[in-house]
Amino acid sequence: MTERSVQDRSIAELVQDLSDQVRRLVRDEMRLATDELRRKGKRAGRGAGLAGFAGVMALYGGLTLVATAVIALGLVLPLWLSALVIGVVLLLIGGAAGMAGRHSIKTATPPLPREAAEGVVKDVKAVRGHE
Repeated sequence: MTERSVQDRSIAELVQDLSDQVRRLVRDEMRLATDELRRKGKRAGRGAGLAGFAGVMALYGGLTLVATAVIALGLVLPLWLSALVIGVVLLLIGGAAGMAGRHSIKTATPPLPREAAEGVVKDVKAVRGHE
């Protein structure tokens, strides 16, 4: 079947063709977007897995360093006392980090965009001519 030239076709036929082409274009773009998101999701999943593995390895490395510190301090103190000293130091560091985190969370709450809301109020007043 040979297609008629654009000049020989009615407006209804041209609009129908345009509608079909737009529909096909949107469907193809959605398929491309889905494929791209799938590829990126796989890559992100692989990256998250590697990051988790790195975190576990860092934890093991940190624990090994803590054991090394206990053993090293055990050369000058009884081993139980060196373990106690290292444990207390780690608890103090953890407590300080927890307090700093708590303070940071308190200053970030409530999670409302106050500056943006104030800006909107100012913009509305300016548009109305009140400012």
